[in-house]
Order: sequence, then structure tokens, then C-alpha cells
Amino acid sequence: MKYAFFKGKIVPFADAKISIMTHAFNYGTGVFEGIRGYWNSGKNQLYILKLREHYERLQRSALSLKINIKYSMEEMIKTTIELAKANGYKEDVYIRPLAYKSQEKIGLGLTGIDDDFCIFLAPFGAYLDISNGIKVGISSWRRIASHSLPQGAKMTGAYINSSLAKAEALEKGYDEAILLSPDGTVAEGSGENIFLVKDNKLITPPLAEIILPGITRVALLELADEELKLETIERHVKPQELFQADELFFCGTGAQISPIVEVDGKKVKDGKVGPITKKLQAVYFKAAKGDDPKYSDWVTPAY
Repeated sequence: MKYAFFKGKIVPFADAKISIMTHAFNYGTGVFEGIRGYWNSGKNQLYILKLREHYERLQRSALSLKINIKYSMEEMIKTTIELAKANGYKEDVYIRPLAYKSQEKIGLGLTGIDDDFCIFLAPFGAYLDISNGIKVGISSWRRIASHSLPQGAKMTGAYINSSLAKAEALEKGYDEAILLSPDGTVAEGSGENIFLVKDNKLITPPLAEIILPGITRVALLELADEELKLETIERHVKPQELFQADELFFCGTGAQISPIVEVDGKKVKDGKVGPITKKLQAVYFKAAKGDDPKYSDWVTPAY
């Protein structure tokens, strides 16, 4: 990492530091986004995927924690592009904007506490094995219920739930975890949305009260309809359906489209990446890397 946006300006990454007394560090009172930038060597361009949509969600998340982001949408977009140019990476990157309670203060609460906004980015390739698929386990941890925390917001403190599930999965030899909702239906991965393919239909859990409204999730629903002509269904999914699926995959900014080839030690179908997952990957990366004019509004060129 070379530069970050911190305290209102672009500074060397090493200078972007917060105090150990910062409210967000002590109490998890921050919200964030994860944004992919894809390097297209043929066009010598870095394309930032769904930039505006991510900042729209960040603004909604901030409202949940009474965080005032003093920058407008256009200012955040402009700053992100300037930061990408300053770093100058010619490879895929991950961009992390955060809005947080910045005051050095002991004590719970959300009102009357100073806020701030920062951004950093780093080179970032495949987070999970998107070529050969991953092995997952159903976690003993449950997704946090809607009456416990606001749903639909990416809050830093809420991700201890995903971290616990991920740690448990790794201890058992899995790559990732699947969390169930409080009622026992499938919710999501530890930070990713989940899709099933069954009888040439694409099935995913509904947004209602449980899962994060993933931006990649929405993009895949659009691609499945427009490019693959697949019927898509949003409904509650029972855990046993995971073992009966023709194909499974996670999706998200970090996960991208990560095929699942094994659940709790049992193969999904033949244990190989399925044809529909491969087709979705192909059309998704073509759009994300700026190679499909039909989806040019998905990407923002940085250089």
C-alpha cells in the first residue's frame, strides 16, 4: 500500500493511523465497503466495479449508526479515483472506504461522538479458489438476527459473527463456512451470499431480515436473467437442500464467484465446478473488467 485518504487528504499509507482510544476501535462503531478494481491489461485500464452502488450502500449503513459522512457522493467517487491514480497499481485491487466514530472517547453510544471517513486500497487477487472450487462446512454459529442488529448495513462490529464462523471452518479443514439464520434456514457464507442451482433454476435466500443485500448478488441475478435466461427464485432454503443441489457457489466482492464443490465432507453433485457457475463467471468477469459494452455503466475507469 502506498497512499490512503485520511483526515481529509491523500497521505502516505504509513501516516494513516488512528489512536488506540478511537471509539470505533474500541466499540466496533464503524461501517465499511469492499470495492473491487479490475486491471484490464489489454486496455491499460483499472476498472472500479459498481463504485456508486457501493457508496450508496455506505451512506445507508452510516445512517444505521448515526454516522455523518461529511463528503458528498461525487466527492467520495472523485477521491477514490484520485487515490487509485496516486497508488498506480496495474493489477487487481481491493478498495476499502470506512466511515467511523473517530473520537477518542470511552463510553458507549452513538450520538454526540465525532465521525470521520477514510479510504485505503491494496493489490488483491482471488480471495478463494474460483477455478477449482472450495470446501465449506455448515457453521455452529448462527447469523445475527434482525432484532439484534440492523440488517442490510456493513458494520465493522457485526463481522465478529463471520470471523467466528470462518475460524471454526478453518479449524475443521474447510475453506469457508455457511451460516444458518436464527430459524434454521440457510442465510449466507461468512461474508458472502450463496446461490444454488437446481433443475436449471438459480435459487438464493431472500433479503427479508437476514442477509446483506449484496451488490454482486444483484449483478448476478441480472446476468442470470439477461445472459443465461435462467429462472431465478428468491426463497428460504433448508440446509438439506445444499446436499441436493446441482451446483453451489458463493458470491461477493471478495469471493467474486466461488464455486462450492463440497459441503460438510460431501461432494456437491460430482464434486466439480458446474457448467452454469462457469458461464456466470465468464459473463461476470467480462462485464467487471470493462470488456462488455452492454454493462459499461457497471465500471468506472480510474486512469
